[in-house]
Amino acid sequence: MDSLRDTLLIQEYRGGILECSHRGNISVVDEEGQVLNHAGDPHVRVFTRSAAKPFQAIPAIRAGIQEFYHLTDAEIAVMTASHRAEDVHIDVLESLLAKIGVEEEGLVCAPSLPLDGKSREALLRSGGQRRRLYHNCSGKHLGVLAYCKMKGFDLASYHEPDHPVQREIVETLAQLAGISPENIGRGTDGCGFPVFALPLSALAAAYMKLVCPDRIEDGRTAEAVRQITRAMNARPELVGGSGRIDSALLEDDNIIAKGGFKGVYGFSLKRERLGIALKVSDGSEEEWGRIVLDILKQLGYSNQELLIKLEEQFPARILNDEGNVVGQTKTVFTLEN
Repeated sequence: MDSLRDTLLIQEYRGGILECSHRGNISVVDEEGQVLNHAGDPHVRVFTRSAAKPFQAIPAIRAGIQEFYHLTDAEIAVMTASHRAEDVHIDVLESLLAKIGVEEEGLVCAPSLPLDGKSREALLRSGGQRRRLYHNCSGKHLGVLAYCKMKGFDLASYHEPDHPVQREIVETLAQLAGISPENIGRGTDGCGFPVFALPLSALAAAYMKLVCPDRIEDGRTAEAVRQITRAMNARPELVGGSGRIDSALLEDDNIIAKGGFKGVYGFSLKRERLGIALKVSDGSEEEWGRIVLDILKQLGYSNQELLIKLEEQFPARILNDEGNVVGQTKTVFTLEN
C-alpha cells in the first residue's frame, strides 16, 4: 500500500464493546473507466492476487484452448478459481489434467491439503496425502500449461515472468485496465506465479470490461472474455466453493466477481456497466460479504433476492462456537461521488 488515505469500513462489537476495526479503500468506475464513487483512496496501488485469475485465463482462451482440448464450461470456470478442493473441484481438475496430458508434478504450485474443512478431514481420515491439484490455484496453472503445450512453449518455465505466456498475461491485463505494462508492478504470488500491482481504479476498470466486452477493442479478446465469464456464471460453485462470496455473487448472471488473498476483491455489474474493486487494508477476507452487500445497497442494486441471500449468508450478527449471538458487525463507510 502506498497511500495512508484509507477509511474505516467495518467495526466489530462483542458485548457492546468495540473489538476490531477494518480500514480500506473502494473504487467504483463507469464504462469509461472513470471513478464514480469511492471510499478512501480509489487509486491506491494494490496487488491483485487471485482477483487477477479471470484475466490470466484470457490469453489461453483467446488462443483457442477450449476448442483444441474440447473443454467444458466447468473446466474453463475452474481456471479462474480459488477453489477449496471439494470433490466437485477435484473431479473437474482431474478431467482437465487428463485432457491436457501433463503430469501433476509439472505444476509449480506446492502440494497442499484441501482448504475446505470437510474435504480436508475426509482426506486425512482416509490416509490421503497432499497434492498439487489440491492447491487453490491449480486450475489457473493448468490453463497456462494447456496453452503452453498447445503452442509448443516450454513447460518447465511456464511460471517465470519472462515466459511468453506470462508476458502476454501482463499485456492483456494492462490493456483491459487502461494502463501501460510498465506501470504494473510485479511480485511473486504464493503459488509461484507473477502477481501484479496496479491502482485500485485500474483493477475496477478491468473488471468493468469483463461485463462490458463491447468496450474491448480487440475482437478476439472480447470473445475470450465472453467465454470465460459465461463459464463463471454457469458454474459458480467451481470458482469459489461452499459458503464463498464469489460463488454466491456469480449465481446472479448480472455479476462477475473474484477475490484475492490479503483482502483484495473485484466485481462488476453488467446492466449497470460498473466495475468495483476494494481492498481491506489489513488483508482480512472475513469482511468481504458485509462490504460487498453494503456497496450493492448503496448503489441501489435491484436484485433483492441476492441482497437477502447475502444478508443470510454473511449476517451482521457475530456467533460463538455454539451458535449464540455474542456481537455485531457494522459497516460504517459511505460511498462518495
